[in-house]
Amino acid sequence: MGEVVNTLKVMPESVDVDLEALKASITDVIPEDAELHEITEEPVAFGLVALNVVFIVEDGEGGTGPTEDAINNLADVASAEIVDTRRLM
Repeated sequence: MGEVVNTLKVMPESVDVDLEALKASITDVIPEDAELHEITEEPVAFGLVALNVVFIVEDGEGGTGPTEDAINNLADVASAEIVDTRRLM
């Protein structure tokens, strides 16, 4: 089994969300079986900024589910969805 690198796009509830606090919250809830690689900001529109969370998990059952669920359950997160998945060699 190999590893998979995933990009999860996190949309905050509004433009008023403190992105630094949200990044800290995301870092805190990443499951033990996932390795956080980076969090980058991506301007969307009208002052709204999405966060791209790049993390690595083992290629197997369950995959990205626990990480997606943990981040989707955070306050100030409107949605979080996988936008890219690649297998590491």
